[in-house]
Amino acid sequence: MDDLHSPGSVGIRRRLIVLHGWGADASDLWPIANNLRKRLIQIPELIVLQAPESCASTSGRQWYGLFPAEWDAVPKAVEELLHRLDALETSELPLSRTVLLGFSQGGAMAVQVGCQRPLAGIVGCSAYPHPGWTAPIERPPVLLLHGRHDEIVPFEACTDLHNRLGTGVERTMLPFPGGHTIPDDQLAAIAMTVERWFSAVDTL
Repeated sequence: MDDLHSPGSVGIRRRLIVLHGWGADASDLWPIANNLRKRLIQIPELIVLQAPESCASTSGRQWYGLFPAEWDAVPKAVEELLHRLDALETSELPLSRTVLLGFSQGGAMAVQVGCQRPLAGIVGCSAYPHPGWTAPIERPPVLLLHGRHDEIVPFEACTDLHNRLGTGVERTMLPFPGGHTIPDDQLAAIAMTVERWFSAVDTL
């Protein structure tokens, strides 16, 4: 798989992992992810993972079939992504020093997979909950960014996902007046939250 990688600043024990959406590939989110990490006080290692499957109807990639939705394939996709995250863990960069960000289908995967690991935090952009999913009681903090006029994943999906996360651990909704995208003018707000998460684990 053609994952994209860039090291962080020397001596910095932080990692940002990014998951692209359906029909895209790792290169699609690279500019936004790189812009985001440069807004942090200390630049983390950046990895944009490539989804494992080719889309049948486009030249892009997918975490599982979505048009039509192949919900039965979600458990396998989740398990495979968990293995990939676990393989990235090292003594110097454990998952506890990792923030996972995903967009659209990648956002749905980021939230479900990330809630099963002790990450520093999770950012779901234009994300949605998989059918039947409920969050575990113990999970990382989650930030949900979603356009109120999203024409692909309705804003109601964000509200549903927010409700399913429960109230025991930090969960934040960040709506914006736009569509199915990650606007540049929202990166500062995302960076502020991600920096706070990283700063919390930097003291450990």
